[in-house]
Amino acid sequence: MSSRLVRWSVYVLVAALFAVACAYLSHWQFDRNEERSRQIALVEKNYDADPVPLADAIGADGALDPSDEWLPVALRGTYLADQQVLARNRPHGGTSAFEVLVPFRDEDGRVFVVDRGWVPPAEDSSPSAVPAPPSGEVTVIVRLRPGEQLPPSGRGAPDGQVPTINLPLIAQQTGLEDVITSAYGQLVSEDPPAEALGGFDKPTEDPGPHLSYAIQWILFAIMGFAFIGYIIRTEIAKAKEDAEGRPARASKRRRDKDAETEDALLDSVR
Repeated sequence: MSSRLVRWSVYVLVAALFAVACAYLSHWQFDRNEERSRQIALVEKNYDADPVPLADAIGADGALDPSDEWLPVALRGTYLADQQVLARNRPHGGTSAFEVLVPFRDEDGRVFVVDRGWVPPAEDSSPSAVPAPPSGEVTVIVRLRPGEQLPPSGRGAPDGQVPTINLPLIAQQTGLEDVITSAYGQLVSEDPPAEALGGFDKPTEDPGPHLSYAIQWILFAIMGFAFIGYIIRTEIAKAKEDAEGRPARASKRRRDKDAETEDALLDSVR
């Protein structure tokens, strides 16, 4: 009995550890669902809002309020086309495209990086021809996006390119001062217009499977305990059957032996 209790205790311990792992994964999926809901709410609130001046969205400290992501901003000034940079390996059009990043000097004196769109790679995987931005004074509408981190792998890029839209790296490569490094803008429109590049799709508002995954992990934890309970119950039932069956078999053996003895006595009398 003691060995059986030890075995059952191990079963319960395994189920408990499995439940802890499921609880952790469920909590992680709930967090991802909450973050996804926050992103969808930002898109619904800001994406189609009226443009505001750059100074109203990004103050003198140069910081981007996370609640202003996707907010349309109006810029007025000139493109610094000679300082153009390409971001490589961007997923557009079913291929690894190049996004065209052009610094823009706003009328308030600061430099803001504008992502004018994307161009496909040429046959040798280099960027295809990149249309030039409008020259002279331009009015530009962009949607605010936060800058990206550098690749954890340390992956670099050829001259004139960057591995991600890391704004401090772009400021360093261009050598420009007063560059806003908290945010860049995805192009909505230019006036006067120039030859268009590949545009940006509106972010999907699909919440994704995170909530259903979170619930599934909770169900897995419950199923783990149910399975262990089933195993223990099966062992108890089997042990009970074995205990009830042993006396019956012993009694049958005794009856068989008595019958043999009686047969022997009858044979001797005859």
